[in-house]
Amino acid sequence: MPSTLTTPTTTVGAEVWRPLEDTDHAAAVSVVLKLRGETCDVDCLYCFEKRKLAPGGAQITVKHIRRLGQIFGERPLAIELHGGEPLTVGKDAMAALLGELATQPTVHRVHLQTNGVRLDGEWLDLFDAHYPGLHIGISMDGDEQGNSWRVGYDGTKIYPHIVDTLNLLAERGRTCGIVTVVTPAVLGRAAEVIDHIASFDAVHALHLLPAFDTTVTKPLTATGRRTSPSRRLQARAVSTDGAAWAITPAQYATFVIEAAARWIGAGHFRRIKLDPAVATIRRLKGLDTAHCHFAAHKCSHVFTAYPDGRFGSCDELPWPQAHLLPLAAARSEPDVTKAQHTNPLLTAGREMMTKCVPCPYRTVCGGGCTATRWRMMKATGSDNAYCDHRGRLIDGMAHLLAAPDHPAGALCLRAHWRPVAPNVMHDVDAFLTRWDDPAAPRFPARLRASDHGNINAAGLPRASDHGNINAAGLPRDHAADDLDPLHAQWRDGIEDRAWPLVDTITRSWKAVTYDSCQGHAHTGTGLAPSTFRVSLLPRTRAEYAALAARLCHTLAAADGYLPAAVTADLVRTELTSAPTSRRHPVLNLVLTPAPGSTWADYFTSLDQAVRTLTHVARHAPAVTGCACALRPPRPTREAR
Repeated sequence: MPSTLTTPTTTVGAEVWRPLEDTDHAAAVSVVLKLRGETCDVDCLYCFEKRKLAPGGAQITVKHIRRLGQIFGERPLAIELHGGEPLTVGKDAMAALLGELATQPTVHRVHLQTNGVRLDGEWLDLFDAHYPGLHIGISMDGDEQGNSWRVGYDGTKIYPHIVDTLNLLAERGRTCGIVTVVTPAVLGRAAEVIDHIASFDAVHALHLLPAFDTTVTKPLTATGRRTSPSRRLQARAVSTDGAAWAITPAQYATFVIEAAARWIGAGHFRRIKLDPAVATIRRLKGLDTAHCHFAAHKCSHVFTAYPDGRFGSCDELPWPQAHLLPLAAARSEPDVTKAQHTNPLLTAGREMMTKCVPCPYRTVCGGGCTATRWRMMKATGSDNAYCDHRGRLIDGMAHLLAAPDHPAGALCLRAHWRPVAPNVMHDVDAFLTRWDDPAAPRFPARLRASDHGNINAAGLPRASDHGNINAAGLPRDHAADDLDPLHAQWRDGIEDRAWPLVDTITRSWKAVTYDSCQGHAHTGTGLAPSTFRVSLLPRTRAEYAALAARLCHTLAAADGYLPAAVTADLVRTELTSAPTSRRHPVLNLVLTPAPGSTWADYFTSLDQAVRTLTHVARHAPAVTGCACALRPPRPTREAR
C-alpha cells in the first residue's frame, strides 16, 4: 500500500521534532559510522542492515572522521561504531580510527556495538591503548533460547561466544551494555530473560529493541553459487505472512512492562539501566532523556556515514531514501540542514509527527521512532498500532512508579496516564494525616456556590451566575479548601451530582478523595465544558494498587450499562504537594463524552451515567487484581 504521507507541512511542537538549525551548538548530534557497511562475520536471520543491500568491503577511514569535525564545527559529536560487524576492519585500522577520534576535541563519546564473537584480550588491550573511555555494546537476545535467530553462516548459534566475551569483560573489569532484540523466543519469559542477563557481572545497561518485522515477506537473495545454511534457515522463517521472528507492538509493550517489573522487583535497577523503561520514567518525572524515541532530537540530529562516501540520516530509516548527500560534498552544517529540508523521507517523517500535537501522551512519549512509524504507515496505511503500544508502555510504567510492589496492575488496559495541570494541593501529607485523625483541628472553609454548582476557594468575595461553589464563585477550576468527612462542611463542599459517588468511595471504600466535579456546560461563558470526575488520593502504594484494581472492576461492571453518550475512564496522574513539590500518584474516575457524541448528548445522559456508576461502585468488592484479563475493555467504548 503506498504511503499516505503527502499532506502539506503543519506546525510540529518543539517537544516532538526539533530541526537541527533550531538547536544551539551545545546540543550533540549522533553519528553512526558503518565501518564496513553490511559486512559481518555472522549472519543473524533478522539483520536489518543486510536488507538494505548496502555495499560492504570498503572501510570508513580517518579522512571520514576528520570531515565530520569540519561539518559540525564546535557541536559535540557522539560517535557510534557499527556494522555489519565493526571489528572486521582489523586491529590496525581500528587503532587508527580510535586514535583519530581521541584527538578530535568535539568527540565526547564513542560507542562500539559488536556481536562479541571476535572480541578478545588483544582487542581490549587495543581499546585501552587508543581510547580508554570506549563504551562497548554487545548484541545478545537474552538467554540461549532467545538467541536462536543469531547464527553464523554455517547455521550454528553464536550464543556460546557471547557468553565467553561477557565473562572476559568481567575478568578485565570492563562493563558493557546489552542490546536485546525482542522476538517470540523471549515472549512470556521476561523475568527469566532479565535475570539471565543480570547474571553477567559486566552488564550495566540493557536496551530492549522490538522486532517489528511483520512486513518482511521475502528472504534475502543468496549471493554466490551456493546458499549458506544461515540463508536456508532464513528462507524457512519468512513467508508471505511475515517473518517468524516478528512480534507486534502490543506484544513488545507487554514484554517491556513485565521486564521492568522484574527489573524493579529483583533490584536489578541498582546496577543495570533498562531502556526504554528508564527513558519512560524520566519523562514521566518531567526529566530530559537522550533517548531519541522520547526526545525532540530525532532524525534531524542522527546521521549515518557509509564507507562508500554516502552520508544520510538515521540508520534505522530505509536506504537509499535516507541519503542526504555525499560526505565529501558536505562542507558545513548548513549544507546538511539544506539536504534535510529537501529530503522527502524526512519531510514525511516530520509531517507524521503532527498527529502527536493533540495526543495526551505527547509530553512523555515524544513521538516515538520515526523510522518504525514510517514503515508501519507505508505498509498498512496506519501507525495506530505503534501509537497504542507507546501509550501502553507509559500506562504500565506509571503504575510501576506508583506501586512497584504490585506489578500485576501495570498490565491493566483501563487505566491510562494523563497529564493534569494544574493539580496542586497546599500540603498533601498534612491533608492525609488530618483525614484519618478525628482529633485534628478543622477550620471553617471558604465556599461559594453559583448557578452552575462548582465548589472551590479561589479567594474572591462573591458568588457568580454559573453555580460554581468557591471563594470566587467563578466557573472552571479554582483552588478549593481541602475538606474531609469529619469536617462540619464536608457535605456542603461536594456538588450534588458528585455527592453519591464521593460518599460511596469515602464511606464504603474507606478511600481518600481530594477533588471532585459534577460536570459543567458553562453555557454562555465561552469556556470549555468541564467533565464529571472524582479524584482519589491513595495513602500507600498498596492502597494505590488496590484502588486501581477496584476501579477497573467498577468500570468493567458498568461497561454496557452506561448511556451511549458517556464513557468512563480511569486516569493515572499525579498531585503535587506545594511545600515540597513532591508528586503523589493519584487516580481519577472521569466520565467523558463518548466518541461521536456531542456535549449536549453528554450532559443529557450524565445523571443516568453517574447513577449507574455509583450503583456499581457500591457493589464492587475489594479485589487484588484488575478485571482486564477476564473482561477486557471494549475498543469501541473506550478511547485509545
